Amino acid sequence: MMESSILQDVSRETISRLRSFEQLAQKWTKKINLVSANDAPQIWERHILDSVQIYQLAPVAGDWLDIGSGGGFPGLVAAIIAKEKSPERSFVLVDSDQRKCAFLRTVSRELDLRVKVFAERVEKMEPMQVDVLSARAMDDLTGLLHHMERHVNKGGTALFPKGIRWEQEHEIAQKEWSYQLEVIKSETNPEATILKIKELTRV
Repeated sequence: MMESSILQDVSRETISRLRSFEQLAQKWTKKINLVSANDAPQIWERHILDSVQIYQLAPVAGDWLDIGSGGGFPGLVAAIIAKEKSPERSFVLVDSDQRKCAFLRTVSRELDLRVKVFAERVEKMEPMQVDVLSARAMDDLTGLLHHMERHVNKGGTALFPKGIRWEQEHEIAQKEWSYQLEVIKSETNPEATILKIKELTRV
């Protein structure tokens, strides 16, 4: 039921590409631990479907930066969906782990995605001037908002999946930042939320 509701607007062709990505992730995770050993059998449910819902919460257009991309969640998943829905949309994926970046590049090449991969620390990058920023399990909210300020255009949107401690992070972040916040319950994890943030300014 959960899968059908999340994938109801996703074509069979795109689902086929997502399955190809899943197979590559399963193959590579045996070598470089893209996801934890416990999560490896559940890449589809725990990581890919989770990333699909993040894409569905994003604006329908605009260039996208995914930081701490790791195994490609949500960045590669978003790029796979955009290949059909928004083919003009480009994606930048950033991770400091060279091996994970090799994986990201392999998937991008094999599935012919509009993706650039940078193997470096995001805080050392030039401002990217994107419209959408995503980050999954990379930093606390205050740290993520610093990246948003640096890399997201005025009027842009950030999407940050968070666990049960999100309210504490939000309370701390408000000491430094003002922003419009929408809190969306995750469809894939009852303890998780997705924070959709706009109009970021310093207090």
